[in-house]
Amino acid sequence: MNLYAIRAIYLFEMHRTWRTIMQSIISPVISTSLYFVVFGSAIGGRIPEINGVSYGAFIVPGLVMLSLLTQSISNASFGIYFPKFTGTIYELLSAPVSYFEIVIAYVGAAASKSIILGVIILATAALFVPMRIDHPFVMVLFLVLTAVTFSLFGFIIGIWADGFEKLQLVPLMIVTPLTFLGGSFYSIDMLPPFWRTVTLFNPVVYLISGFRWSFYGVSDVHIGTSLGMTAVFLVVCILIVRWMFKTGYRLKS
Repeated sequence: MNLYAIRAIYLFEMHRTWRTIMQSIISPVISTSLYFVVFGSAIGGRIPEINGVSYGAFIVPGLVMLSLLTQSISNASFGIYFPKFTGTIYELLSAPVSYFEIVIAYVGAAASKSIILGVIILATAALFVPMRIDHPFVMVLFLVLTAVTFSLFGFIIGIWADGFEKLQLVPLMIVTPLTFLGGSFYSIDMLPPFWRTVTLFNPVVYLISGFRWSFYGVSDVHIGTSLGMTAVFLVVCILIVRWMFKTGYRLKS
């Protein structure tokens, strides 16, 4: 394995984050803090506890997951799309670097950025609401799995997109609505039976539910099911990326 190449690409992508720290880190943290102020403080004071957890603390895992999903997709999609846009992707493909090493570097950098952001948001949340983490190992596992999985998903979008507008199409039109409808701000047990059943077809429900379980020991679906669904999505993304590189889909033309 060409560790030097992986390190070079990884550090280049990470340095880009520090050059745009306002957009990459500070802006998402401020936006999420506003959610804590509006929902946790203003609205939370009018809503009783949910499953024995105060409303402000209840929404913390959902908000962290919202930022984690959107930033993972954004970081990875832009990271691979920009070389396509400038034409430097052909130099990368012709270099003595395997497809596997390219994916590790780009996805690793995107996931690292998202995990750093998630940790910062968690620390920020502690300033606004009382929260606890009952299962820290599971919390870290979900944090890493989700960051890697959706960085792979973003990598797929970056290869698929043939314009900057398409980079934002999936996150804005699909991922963000699914996250809001996936129990970020409420428990799906509060929904009528029909809509509760419909909501279970939303894959984001399993991510948020499992992540929330790691904090408070309460969830809308079983923790094993949440981990299983996350693993399935990860495998699907890996297979799609493998197919894209094997066929050269939108990479060699």
